[in-house]
Amino acid sequence: MSPQHLVFISIAVLVAGFIQGSTSVGFALITAPVIGILQPALLPVCVLVLMLPLNLYVLWRERRTVDRFGASWITGGRILGTAGGLWVLAALSASHLSIFVGVSTIAAALATLLMPAFSPNRHTFVAAGLITGVTETATGIGGPPLALVYQHQPAAVMRSTIALCFLIGELVSLATLLATGRVDMTQLSAAALLLPALIVGAVLSHFVHHRISNRFLRSFVHVFAIASGLVLLVQAL
Repeated sequence: MSPQHLVFISIAVLVAGFIQGSTSVGFALITAPVIGILQPALLPVCVLVLMLPLNLYVLWRERRTVDRFGASWITGGRILGTAGGLWVLAALSASHLSIFVGVSTIAAALATLLMPAFSPNRHTFVAAGLITGVTETATGIGGPPLALVYQHQPAAVMRSTIALCFLIGELVSLATLLATGRVDMTQLSAAALLLPALIVGAVLSHFVHHRISNRFLRSFVHVFAIASGLVLLVQAL
């Protein structure tokens, strides 16, 4: 990685670490397009590796609010979805995959925006985990389904539970990618170089996360989901 690329990607990682540390989502949405433009060979492994310490930190910070029931069902769906993600990588072209995920994400965001408040159940959790497993393993972006499921829950519950689900899911995805020969030292070395920027962003989030209201977080979730879908569509086109 050239020094110029390292600087640009580090800035993106710092900003993304701050936003995800504050809201529970956004890291992959910000970093994946930047890395995809400058160093596409680093995806999705570099993003997944960087998210491990970030989600571990958020989980530890708000560990008392974790929804263990929801997290267990999401994880079950997430593990099944990882296999689906590998199949998608093999069966679809990158552009077709981006179009499919982008349109689905935007449609889900608009649907939940118009529908009344709801309490997720085990079927909702499993479906969110399944979709996340497919999209995160294939593209590195897996936040929108989980964020939409938890949009009506307290902000701390959303942050801690999504962090736990991400942490487990990322380990599963990385293990699967490693077993199929999709991980190399270049990706891991790049993640190590970007770690200082991630730490700065995560530490900065500590000073603002408790000031974020449930109403603001729900609005952010919808904007985030729609934006992530548009990013994928733009990449495909």
